Amino acid sequence: MNPISHANSFILASASPRRRLLLGQAGYAFEVVPSRVDEANYPTEGMDSVELARQLALAKARDVAWRHPDRLVLGADTVVDFDGTTIGKPADAADAERIIRLLFSGPHKVVTGIALVRIADDTEIVETETTRVYPRPLTEQQIAEHIRLEDWKGKAGAYGIQEAGDKFVERIDGSFTNVVGLPMELTENLLRDLNITPKP
Repeated sequence: MNPISHANSFILASASPRRRLLLGQAGYAFEVVPSRVDEANYPTEGMDSVELARQLALAKARDVAWRHPDRLVLGADTVVDFDGTTIGKPADAADAERIIRLLFSGPHKVVTGIALVRIADDTEIVETETTRVYPRPLTEQQIAEHIRLEDWKGKAGAYGIQEAGDKFVERIDGSFTNVVGLPMELTENLLRDLNITPKP
């Protein structure tokens, strides 16, 4: 990415191609510096899905912000909640199949935490967005094909609504882009409050 002015820009502390795409389509100027936070080994005991998403988003933003103290850093984390059980990214194909069979047996929630951190002026904002997803029943063939195509890799809940679309989901209550990986209405409101706006 070409160097950009710092005045109306931020750092995205995520390697997610879906978050990059959403922010890019919205017209924001940003750079990508992935955080070094290990989600798999993050202490989660006693946290519900909302608190976990908040804490992981904040940890990611802080990790990058300490390396770039004068820059605004956006961290995000998405988790899925099925009947009170928090589900993250699958470890492998067998885990992905287990998750898919669980999630597509009933409605579930997608929770994304968003954190904005700038060390220089003690900026630290954390919010969450929750969307309820009502899935369609999947056939054995659909499950097998989904696992074979590896569309589950790197995705909380082992699926991406942007790929699966109507085939997997009957309807959603809430933000569609939240299910993709970044609730854009909330994100834009938070950035606007810090005088960060899309490019004209």
